[in-house]
Amino acid sequence: MHVLVTGAAGFIGSHLTDRLLADGARVTGIDDFDPYYDRAIKERNLAGARGQSGFRFVEADINSADLDDVMQGVDRVVHLAAKAGVRGSWGASFDSYLDANVRTTQRLLEACRRNPVGLFLYGGSASVYGDEALEPVDEAYVGTPHSPYGLTKWAAEKLAFTYRAVFGVPVAAARIFSCYGPRERPDKAIQIFLGAARDGLPITVHGDGSQLRDFTYVGDVVDGLVRALERRPDGAIFNLARGATRPLSDVLTAIRTVTGRELDVRYGPRQDGDVRVTAGVIDRARALLGYDPRVDLEEGIARQWELVRST
Repeated sequence: MHVLVTGAAGFIGSHLTDRLLADGARVTGIDDFDPYYDRAIKERNLAGARGQSGFRFVEADINSADLDDVMQGVDRVVHLAAKAGVRGSWGASFDSYLDANVRTTQRLLEACRRNPVGLFLYGGSASVYGDEALEPVDEAYVGTPHSPYGLTKWAAEKLAFTYRAVFGVPVAAARIFSCYGPRERPDKAIQIFLGAARDGLPITVHGDGSQLRDFTYVGDVVDGLVRALERRPDGAIFNLARGATRPLSDVLTAIRTVTGRELDVRYGPRQDGDVRVTAGVIDRARALLGYDPRVDLEEGIARQWELVRST
């Protein structure tokens, strides 16, 4: 395979890139080093891939890049590039979410019309389900996104399947749930909590800690994505989740155990756009892909702590 990975310097994208290269695939990665967080973090994420003979990196904005050049020889696309963050997507920032999440998807799909591929795999989000579902949710549930971020992820997913229906672009979508692990974005909860434990700083929890999440280890997500690239389930939408929910309070307990440190936890109001529950049914991913998530929360946090405490 020769895979185009968008957002290749990011959290999931860099892990996917490393896995594909280890499996013998060729990878073209593209990333614009959006200043949402420190470029140095993304450069570290790419360190293992740079210099490998099967890896080509393009630093560019998808909305202005020459995508015909980027896609030379590519036979699979994994579209993970996005502007992340539920809380930051309100108000004047919404235009940037449209540009980064919807317009990039449209440009890539147009490029796939001109340069046919075996699969366009969209890196979707559990945010499309909103906050009204009876958990856990399967892929047939039609939710109402609970934030502008979720709305842009839903719109981009729908756009991809529109290109499949009208132009025959082979498309699949992975709806990813509460992914965590080494290289997690610095604005995400577990990374913040572990950094605070390392540095002896207070931890602020938005809400009372009872909110439920289907915490899914990044290695399990990447395994699901790789399986989809291999099996090419054209037309499929599937959840990539752990398949079991845990309250946020369990994260704090696990961090205390893993780090051996006391935590100064402070509770604040729930943030706009945060949902009470993320919980995914993974029967379809099991059936289509042989997906079998293996890393539980405590083991995943221990692996993440190893990197956090060394940086």
